[in-house]
Amino acid sequence: MLREEISVFDIFKIGVGPSSSHTLGPWRAAQQFTLALEANDHLNHVVQVKILLYGSLAKTGKGHGTDVAILLGLTGADPVTFDVNAIDSSIANIKEQQILNLAGIKHLGFDYNEDLIFLYNESLPYHPNAVTFQAFLENGKAFSETYYSIGGGFVVKEGEAGREKTLVELPFPVEKAADLLHWCLTTGLKVSEVVMENELSWRPEEETRQGILQHFHVMKDCTYRGCHTSGKLPGGLNVGRRAAALNKKLLKDQPYHDYASWLEAIRKGGNGFNYILDWVSCFALAVNEENASFGRVVTAPTNGAAGVIPAVLQYYMVFCDGYKEEKIIQFIACASEIGSIFKKGATISAAMGGCQAEIGVSSAMAAAALTEVMGGSQRQVLMAAEIAMEHHLGMTCDPIGGLVQIPCIERNTMGAIKAITASQLALQTNPDQAKVSLDAVVSTMWETAQDMNSKYKETSDGGLATKNIPLSLPEC
Repeated sequence: MLREEISVFDIFKIGVGPSSSHTLGPWRAAQQFTLALEANDHLNHVVQVKILLYGSLAKTGKGHGTDVAILLGLTGADPVTFDVNAIDSSIANIKEQQILNLAGIKHLGFDYNEDLIFLYNESLPYHPNAVTFQAFLENGKAFSETYYSIGGGFVVKEGEAGREKTLVELPFPVEKAADLLHWCLTTGLKVSEVVMENELSWRPEEETRQGILQHFHVMKDCTYRGCHTSGKLPGGLNVGRRAAALNKKLLKDQPYHDYASWLEAIRKGGNGFNYILDWVSCFALAVNEENASFGRVVTAPTNGAAGVIPAVLQYYMVFCDGYKEEKIIQFIACASEIGSIFKKGATISAAMGGCQAEIGVSSAMAAAALTEVMGGSQRQVLMAAEIAMEHHLGMTCDPIGGLVQIPCIERNTMGAIKAITASQLALQTNPDQAKVSLDAVVSTMWETAQDMNSKYKETSDGGLATKNIPLSLPEC
């Protein structure tokens, strides 16, 4: 039977911060729209473009960089390769010159204030994150398409819901955790091994391995960069970056010159509880400070939660002697399967489910992955994921100023620590005694998401976002 299946490279995507649903997704949607124009022989006949943003994309779009992402996407820039240092100047040129180079081919007049429209009080029924692109042609006709950014960088075009990805026949199809456990127990394969077998349906094993390692290197570089960059985060909240100062304080002048020697310098500090706790927090802060600064990150499974998995993986590498290529591939592969189960059974979009869908899912992914590489059984792996999510249920998404900063950055430290705790609990527990299954907690998370008030779903209409916090963002 054919059905949608999710690859490791769907859950983990290389992109630009600060948000997978509000930055990476809209960026990809803009790219898809230019491809649709070209496919329909409209590209060279466009005289004007307008963009309509709905729901959460409108309400928190500027704080999340939705406008920036869409404009760059329309120019043909790609989030995987575009120079992040050129983002500000590229957008400034579009605004000042009032010219948009559509797909890098067709120069159009473009007025940022008139042609990019934020419909704050309008939503479309399929998903809160909706964008409509309108292209007006020389012959007086218009070509229009609507896209939904459904979380984690996934994009669905209007009328194609449920067909986010090409269907394939996998040897071990998984819709729920029970399916995954069935395949693991009947074959004796680990979760990561089931994933790697399924990935063969898309590409050769070596290509998958190299792709996973490429994603790891982006995570690694992002963590290292974030631990060595100070200053203020953009956006108006005037939030100071903390990872670099914490990194310097913890190392106490230990010398190092690159990533590998940095890890050795960290190890020399010992393995005291407070020391390890501080480093896990430092790793998570580093990634999400980079994310908030339009840096290059890996969605894991989203940008807002991009720091949890790198922080736990870095913890494993440094303090559990896990800096081995095979273990890194195993960790990321295992984590991806847990993320796909949550996407299929619930959501990984904060606009649909609150922050439980982002930090909660990332924590469950990290907990499962850590448990597997630490030698846990397949049942313990699923138990760790369940424990981690159980203690994120109901977490709201209420970013102050629509920025992925407060409370988002610190939440990654909490998600990472909870993941490690969940893994330790699972490793010390007989999973046969578990009272709640992973499928039960996935179902509960989705029910909680549906019950949650919309003002707590990435709209900045409630919670912390409505408190009297000084900022200089008039649209918020």
